[in-house]
Amino acid sequence: MPTYDYYCESNGRTVEVSHKMAEQLRTWGELCERAGIAAGRTAPEAPVRRLISGGAVLTGKGADSAPPCETTGVCCGGGACGLQ
Repeated sequence: MPTYDYYCESNGRTVEVSHKMAEQLRTWGELCERAGIAAGRTAPEAPVRRLISGGAVLTGKGADSAPPCETTGVCCGGGACGLQ
């Protein structure tokens, strides 16, 4: 399953989760449930948005994600790794 980064403006956190391509998480509560993390002080109904990313291997279930460059060493802009 692909991984996606979601951003919550209410708390400034980005969380990486894995789910089907057709699925879309809309709230902090949905995101926390999928990631297996506590909602903390953020309201469960706070909206989240999926970020545009090149995709990466999920390194830790529900972990706040570091940019792929920091975790994999692969830093190709726009998904053009093979074209450089």
